[in-house]
Amino acid sequence: MSTAVAEGIDAPPKKRLSKKLVLMLAGALLFVLVAGGGAALWFKHKAAAQAEQAEGDDEGDGADTAAAAEPKSTKPRSPPVFVALEQFTVNLADKEAERFVQIAVSLEIGDAKVGDQIKLYMPAIRNGILMILAHKNSADLLSRAGKERLAREIQAEVALAMGVDASAHGDDAENPVRQVHFSHFIIQ
Repeated sequence: MSTAVAEGIDAPPKKRLSKKLVLMLAGALLFVLVAGGGAALWFKHKAAAQAEQAEGDDEGDGADTAAAAEPKSTKPRSPPVFVALEQFTVNLADKEAERFVQIAVSLEIGDAKVGDQIKLYMPAIRNGILMILAHKNSADLLSRAGKERLAREIQAEVALAMGVDASAHGDDAENPVRQVHFSHFIIQ
């Protein structure tokens, strides 16, 4: 009987240990589920608050100081308007050989009103671009940096032909042309 009593005493602690283990695992699982659900609700609430703030910004109430502190660059700008110029074919200023450049240019502008103004100044704009191209040599235009420099010169020339001296302001804020894009560029 002493062996039965000894066996009975040893057996129950093993069962209690496995019950404790199961309870601890169940508690940990419950904790993970509650924490995950709380995090999901927090993210959902945060996304809803951002959506409401975005709608409030679109209405233009301007009462929220946090929204006023954020830069305005989060709003998409209006789609650009492009004005395509006729193709230019110009002899280059190379001394060692007769070379020419053939380019097609599109001007990216802010709105259609500026596009109508550009069309009014088109003879002066084309003349200015032809003068820029006639003073270039092929080495000036072959590299990417040379093409980018030419685009900036054309941008400034268009503004100058329209009566805006963007170089005097030191920035492109006054320039009616956002960018100059080449759609065709051949040097022969």
